Formats: sequence, structure tokens, C-alpha cells
Amino acid sequence: MRISSFVSTAIASAVLLCAAGAAQAEITTYTSQAAYLAAVGNTGVDTFDDLDLDEYEGPLDRFAGDYGYTVSASPNASTVWGATDDFSDFWLTGGNRLDTVSFTFANQVAGAGGFFFGSDLLGSSTPADFITLTATDSSGASVTYTLNTPDFDSFVGFVSTDDLVSLTMATGDQPGVWATINDLHVSVAAVPEPSTYGMMLGGLGLLGYAARRKAKKA
Repeated sequence: MRISSFVSTAIASAVLLCAAGAAQAEITTYTSQAAYLAAVGNTGVDTFDDLDLDEYEGPLDRFAGDYGYTVSASPNASTVWGATDDFSDFWLTGGNRLDTVSFTFANQVAGAGGFFFGSDLLGSSTPADFITLTATDSSGASVTYTLNTPDFDSFVGFVSTDDLVSLTMATGDQPGVWATINDLHVSVAAVPEPSTYGMMLGGLGLLGYAARRKAKKA
């Protein structure tokens, strides 16, 4: 009975620790594409190259690889636009420069990011003072990151310890500048390394050994 009591107490403590960890969900911001990809598992990318230099009524359902998401804009216009510099590489922007463009993800998405910059009325890339990005997960945790003087190669990604539910971008009131994204990355959580499972099994083994020692002493 004493072994059972000890093990039960240990298991209950582990459950409480797991619950505490889940309650403390965190969102990490990455400004390197390589670092972001190293922190997540399988990643799908929406290049937007199927778009034209035209407007699309939102909400718009799209896929980044195997992962579905919805893009929308508000509060001034519900449309989003395809935009480009050279008609070979397209990106996505809002219909009104004062709008916030939102990407909403399905369940079990751990990360999202992309290349953020400004575009002008004609859809060509243009300098921006900043892009404001906000990521929110299913626990209610939210992180806002200001990307200053972005250019076409400015990558920002967010990874949550919980499910990521949305990512938004906006430029505020910058005359002639629309918030724009290229190559939206949508990712699942990284699979734990085999060594992690080994540590867990090792911990359980130590727990059993301690229980036996305690029983013998009793």
C-alpha cells in the first residue's frame, strides 16, 4: 500500500506540474527564418503566386501546404489584393491601407510567420516605417511585435507552446503604405527528440526505484 501511495502522490504531482505548464503558454518571436524553421515541425508555405493583381472578397479560405487557414481584412474593407513587382512573384495585401489583415488558423497549428513589408497603391513594394504584427494562441496569450523599416526579406515568425489561432498585420496610418506578406509559413509543433523520451523513461525508472527503496526501509 505504501508503494501505491507513493506512486499515486508522484503521479498526482506530475499531473499538477503538467497542468501548470499548460496554463503558462508562451509565444516566442523569431526574426530569422532559419531559427523559426528549427523551432517547429512540418511547415507549409503559401506563396500567393496563384493570385493576380486583383481584389478578392474576404474572408478568403486558403492553404499553406496541408494546413488550411482564412485571411480577412477589417474594419474598412473586406477585400484583400494580390500584388507584385514583376508579375512573377505575387504577395498578399489588404484593400484599405488602414485595415488590419488577419490570418486565422485551424487547430493544432503551433507556428506562423512570413516575409512582411510595405506595398503601395499599385501593389509594388515600397518602404514602410514599421509593420505591427500580433500573434494569439488558444490560451489567450498574445504577443505584439513591431517590425521597423521592413524590406522584402524581413522575416518574422511566432511559435506557441499552445495552438496558435491567429496572426495579424497592420501599418497604422502611414500614407501610401499597405501591410503586405509574402510566403506565409504555417507549422505544426516540433516532434520531441528520441532523447526526450529517453529522459522521461529514465525518470519513471528512478521513480520506481525510489518507491522500492522506500518500501524496503519501511
